[in-house]
Amino acid sequence: MGRRPACVVAGRVVAGLLAFALAGCAAPVAPADSALSLGSTAAAAPAAVTAKATASARTAKIYSIRTTDATKGVITVIGTLSPAPRAGTRIPLHQWIPSARRWQEVAHGYSSGTSVTIKTVQPGSVRTYRIAVGPQAPYAAAISPMISFKHYVWRGIFKKGLLATGGKAMPQFNVVPPREGPRRAEADLLADKGGYVWGEVDSTGCSYVRNWLGNLTDGTVRTSLHNGTKAMTSVLQKQETETWLNYKILGVTRLRLQVADVASGYGPYVAVDSIMLCTN
Repeated sequence: MGRRPACVVAGRVVAGLLAFALAGCAAPVAPADSALSLGSTAAAAPAAVTAKATASARTAKIYSIRTTDATKGVITVIGTLSPAPRAGTRIPLHQWIPSARRWQEVAHGYSSGTSVTIKTVQPGSVRTYRIAVGPQAPYAAAISPMISFKHYVWRGIFKKGLLATGGKAMPQFNVVPPREGPRRAEADLLADKGGYVWGEVDSTGCSYVRNWLGNLTDGTVRTSLHNGTKAMTSVLQKQETETWLNYKILGVTRLRLQVADVASGYGPYVAVDSIMLCTN
C-alpha cells in the first residue's frame, strides 16, 4: 500500500493538533466565498482595498435649475459629474410623477467633461428633479440628490375659466371662445353708461399678471385689479387708447379684473389680452 499523507497520520495520532491538521489539509476557498467574506467584513478590509473602493465612487449633482423661457416653458438644468464620465455620455433628467408614484425621464443631455446641460419644455409646475449617470467601469451608477423646483410659465388668464362675473348696468364679460382665441387670454368687457363690469379667475400658484387694455369706449374708463373685493391697483384710460396694467399677485388666489365708466356717452367697452405667470 502507498504511504498515507502525513497530515492524516498526524490527525490520528495527536488529537491536540487537529486545528493545525485542518489548516494544512483544507481545500482552497472558492472566489465567491472569499468575496462574500470580504463584503461582510468591509470594516476590517485593508487600507488599500478601502482606498480603491472610494476612488471608484462617482457623484452626480444638479448645480442649477431655472426657467430660461417663461413663454415657451423651457427649463435648463446644469449638472456636475465627478469624476468626469466618458465625453458624450447620455445623462437623463428624471421628474417625479406624484400621481404615478414613480420617476420619469423627461429629457437628457450629453456630458462634456464634468458638466452636462439639459433642456426640457414643461408646463407650469412644482416638481422634483434629479439627474443620473449609468455605470462605467470602474464606477457604479450615480444619482443626484433630489431638487424641488417651481416652474413659472405664462398662460392665458382665462385658461381655467371664470369663477364669477358681475357689475352694474347690463355688465357683459365676454371671453373669446377657444376656436378664436386658443391662448385663452382675450375678452371684451362692456356695460351701459355709468356702469361697471368685473370677472374673477383662480390665480392660485401665480405670481404676476400682465394686462393689455384697448379702450374702445367713447370716453374715459378706469380698469382695476382686485384681490377678491379689495382693490390693488388701477389705471385711468382715455378714449381709444392702449395701455398696460401689470401687477405682482403672489399669494392672491382670487383675482378680479374690473372696468368702470368714468365719463362716456354709451358706457365702458374695453378689450383685454391678459396673461399670468403661474406654476399651474
